[in-house]
This record gives sequence, structure tokens and C-alpha cells, in this order.
Amino acid sequence: MEARSEKRNNGRNYLIAALLVLVALNVLQLYFWYQEREMGKTKDVTIAAKTEEVLATKTKLDSISAQLDLKITEIQRLGGNVDSLLRVKDQLEADKRNLRNVNNFDNKKYAQRVSQYESLLAQKDQEIARLREENGALAAQNRTLSEENEGLRGERAALSDSVSTYSVRNRELEQKVTIASALRAENITVNSLNTRGKERDGGSYRARQLDKIKVSFRLAENSLAQQNEKTIYIRVLDPSGAILSDMATGSGEFTYNGRGMIYTAAQSIQFTNSRQQVDFVYGRPNSRFNEGRHVVEVYAEGFKIGEGEFTVK
Repeated sequence: MEARSEKRNNGRNYLIAALLVLVALNVLQLYFWYQEREMGKTKDVTIAAKTEEVLATKTKLDSISAQLDLKITEIQRLGGNVDSLLRVKDQLEADKRNLRNVNNFDNKKYAQRVSQYESLLAQKDQEIARLREENGALAAQNRTLSEENEGLRGERAALSDSVSTYSVRNRELEQKVTIASALRAENITVNSLNTRGKERDGGSYRARQLDKIKVSFRLAENSLAQQNEKTIYIRVLDPSGAILSDMATGSGEFTYNGRGMIYTAAQSIQFTNSRQQVDFVYGRPNSRFNEGRHVVEVYAEGFKIGEGEFTVK
């Protein structure tokens, strides 16, 4: 009896031990499943974050590429050397292609590259300004030589004091006629355009709704003004008095009252003396308009012909 009872106890112990082993194996299997799931979540979060960084970097490189193309075109037009920029362009395109491999993306490395490209763009803005100044100086020298030759011919033709007096009076008359023939901008308005091209008026706009401005005005009738091609300039001054300009997208320098002034945008029109409307559309591709009152000045043929304003809230 005792042997049979002991045998039953041993069987029961073996069964309990087996159940305990099965429970332990299930617990272990559950632990490994939980660890694998958590590792998968962490990996998914890491991949999503890296993909977002890659997309942001690609957007920056695309913007730099577009600006670089503009500067290459402008420097070529001004007679500068663009060999180094073309090599930079090739490197930039290679960097963009390498972004396709997300796993090998190094955010720190690309952030340094972007910073280097942006620094180069700033340097090329200075080079463009210098080339324009040099070209302007050459043009001024040619004008000076032409004026000196004209002066020599005038001196040879001056046979008497009466002729000199007549010349002075003639110049004074020409100056008066020039002033009288100056254009005049009427009804200057500044409307806002958002990213979808929707236009708003009123002169006061919220910064988040203001992607571009549209400056519109009419040229007053003037029978003394010559009906020919004329260049109109606008200068947009922010609330601090700084001129909004970007040499690579159409800004430049013109002469007013004998000194050089930076303009925001310019366009040539055929003056018809019919109260024609002139429109300028200007945007800031890399930054928003600052809050506060902005002033818009309009110039043509050496005269300030009008002024408007708008406010950014």
C-alpha cells in the first residue's frame, strides 16, 4: 500500500513539474513576443523620423538648386566665371540623388552641406553686386567719354557769347520741359496674394495670408511726355526702412538725384498717354513680410512719381 501511494505521489509530482515547465515556456514565449513587438515599434518610429528628415533636406536642396541656377545665369550675363558654380551644381545634384537611400542618410552631414551651400549663395550675391557695379562703371566711363567729346564739339562751335547764352537758356528750357514731362502714378493700391493666388484688397493684411503683393497704379496723361518705352522701378521699404531686394530675382540699382539706389523690382512699358494701368507682383521666396507699415515708392526717368503703403498684421 505504501509503495502504491508513493508511486501515485511521484506521478502527481511529475505532472505538476511538467505543468510548471509548460507555464514557464509560455511566459518566456510571451516575453520574447513583447520584446520583438517593442523593437518593431521603435524601428518604425526611427524610420519615420529619418524619412521626415530626408524630405525636409530634399526641400532645402531643391530650393538651393533653383537659386543656384538663377545666380549662374545672372553671373554669365554679367560676364563672370561660373566654372566653380557648375562644379557645385554637379555636387548638389549628387547629394540629391544620394538622398534616395534613407538608411544611409546622415542628418548632421547634410545639415553641414546645406549650410555650406547657403553660405556660397550669399557670397555669390556679393559677386553679382560687384559685377553689376563694375559694368555700371564701364557704362558710366563710356558716357563720360561721349559727354567729353560732345563738350569739345560744343566748344568748337561756340563762336560768341551770344551762342553760349543761348545754350544756357536752351538747357534751362530743356530742364523745365523734362520736369514738366515727368510721369505721375495715380491711385496706387497694394493688394495681397496668398499661395493659391487669391487677391485681397484694403491695404492691411495678415502675415500668414500674405505670400505676395500686387502693386497697381495708373499713369496720368501728360502731353509733354514722349510716347516711348519707359522703365518703371518700385522700392518696397519694410517697417525698419530697409529695402526688400534680391539681386538674383530681379532687384538691382538705378540712379536718382545723382546717386545709386537699390530697387525692389522693375519693368519696361510702352507709354501710350492713355491712363494705362501698370501692375507689379512681388514675393519673398525665402521669408515673410515683417509686421508693420510698409512704404512703396515708384520711380521713372529719374523722378519719384508716386508713393503708396500697406500694413502687415
